[in-house]
Amino acid sequence: MIEARYHDSVNVLQEMFAAQGDAHEVRAPFDRAEWYALLAETGLTPLIAMAQDEDNRAALALTQNRGRITPLRNWYSFTWRQLAPSGPRGDALLEAIAGQLRARGHRATLAPVPEEDGSATRLSHAFAKAGWRVEVSRCDTHHILSVGGRSFAQYWARRPGALRSTLKRKADQVEITILDRFDAGAWERYEAIYNASWKPAEDQPSMLRAFAMGEGKAGRLRLGLAHHEGRPVAAQFWTVENGTAFIHKLAHLENAKPLSAGTTLSAALFERAIDRDKVDLIDFGTGDERYKRDWMEATRPRYQIDC
Repeated sequence: MIEARYHDSVNVLQEMFAAQGDAHEVRAPFDRAEWYALLAETGLTPLIAMAQDEDNRAALALTQNRGRITPLRNWYSFTWRQLAPSGPRGDALLEAIAGQLRARGHRATLAPVPEEDGSATRLSHAFAKAGWRVEVSRCDTHHILSVGGRSFAQYWARRPGALRSTLKRKADQVEITILDRFDAGAWERYEAIYNASWKPAEDQPSMLRAFAMGEGKAGRLRLGLAHHEGRPVAAQFWTVENGTAFIHKLAHLENAKPLSAGTTLSAALFERAIDRDKVDLIDFGTGDERYKRDWMEATRPRYQIDC
């Protein structure tokens, strides 16, 4: 028998993951209970829809506004997906959750949902079986690099000639530092570069800082800084876990653009991730910006499921 219910606190996710132990697969930072706790601290109101049977539990981390149900996420989240075991039992739990949500809202819009793990198919089928009218459309693109056992030198040899030439000519103009533990002074330099760059203003910078602190404690942080004559001119925020490097943020000072510090810093972080961290995949996050194509070799679609 399946029991379905709601919660207004993300604490239940921590309890669910603890009960599942190794059965809960963390594919990305955005799958962890700690991530949802950070989102709740920004002022988002959680609607955690859960279902369980004798042996399994599943959840959708959501929020709701005037009958409109959407994922519990913000622009820092690369993806959003179901928190459910694989297989028929997990699918049945998702269908039960989708069924109970009909009493909570008139529309559920879920995005950006991946499909390489079957999430978009599982969710769309669950909502359709529960009686929702479902439309699925492509909403975004992720650029990725599958390392395939290559060294950084082998990877770099296949980059565009202009990119390799830029690094060869400009690499000695900046000094690179890569930290794997949180350092308050280094983070302040990252924030100063980001705030002075062409990037839009951060929506929740305190959340990102708290996330970086947690990733630093866990040894997953890779914070890269480039200095020119003692002045910080470029910064990048990566994390590494479960064989994947996630590129969260990158920025450089516009008045330092002739130094190509961003290119040099990117190359150093790619080398660190490939040769030292031995990752299998590098994920450049959402967005189809042209510059990503120089560094990455494939794309993954992201979907919106409108119910």
